[in-house]
Order: sequence, then C-alpha cells, then structure tokens
Amino acid sequence: MNRTHKRRLTIVGVVTVAVALAVALGVYALQQNMNYLLTPSQVQSGQASGYRTFRLGGMVKRGSIHRSDDSLKTTFIVVDADGAMPVEYTGILPDLFRDDQSVIATGHMDNAHFVATEVLAKHDETYMPKELKDAMAKAHAGKEIKAEAGTAAGGGNPDP
Repeated sequence: MNRTHKRRLTIVGVVTVAVALAVALGVYALQQNMNYLLTPSQVQSGQASGYRTFRLGGMVKRGSIHRSDDSLKTTFIVVDADGAMPVEYTGILPDLFRDDQSVIATGHMDNAHFVATEVLAKHDETYMPKELKDAMAKAHAGKEIKAEAGTAAGGGNPDP
C-alpha cells in the first residue's frame, strides 16, 4: 500500500467512526426525551420504575382536588379502574381541569406520589386521547371492571 491509499483509508476510517458516534449520540438523546404514557394501575404494578419522566393518564377522582391557600400548589388523585395515584402540581391548571375529567400529567415519581410538571385536561364530553384509551384497555385486558371502581373513575353517577 502506498501513502495515498493509507491516507484515504485513514480518512474513511475517521469519517466512519465520527458518523457512528453521531448516530449513537442521537439515538441516546432521543431515548432520554421519550415520555411513556402509563395508567395509575400500571405505575402501582412497577412498570414506571425504569423511567425518569413519564405521562400519567386517567380520571381526576371526585372530591380529591385540594388547592393550597398560599401558593399555586394543587394535589389531586388520578384513578383508573384498578388504581389510584396521588399527584402534586405547582402551577396554573387548565380551565377544563375538574373532578371526573380525563387528565394527562407529565412528571416523575417521588416516593409514593407523582410530581407533575405539566397537566393537560380533556376538551369535551366524548374525547379521550387514543394513547390513554389504549393504555387503559391494555392494563385491564381480560379483567372485569367493578361497578364501584367505574363510578369512582368517572364511569357515571351512582343511583340516588
């Protein structure tokens, strides 16, 4: 091999290593920014343990919203048919945020409660995000939903 071939081979090798490193760093960065959507029962079963941040989706439990008098801190409980997860959020909540409404909160776990950095509320009576609907269906596949759990999760009003 002469000098020209060695130089070309070295350049090709350096470019190949640089491209491989750039692709690896890009994939790593994308994985760190992914937010997975989980329901309260999935979080309680331990499926959230591998994620730093994720989205928690479900219904706001009736009567669980408590607002701080001296700050923007709000606590509430997000439920699905089999689980409940306490959520803490500091900030301004969406106008449509209220009891028995679908929410998706982005944040992280802190011991046994979820600390939200963003809260989104559904916009009308019939809308439920496809991701949340799919996640709840997967979490409860083959399980019979109890009438009490459905009522607590916003499945309807109990008969007087």
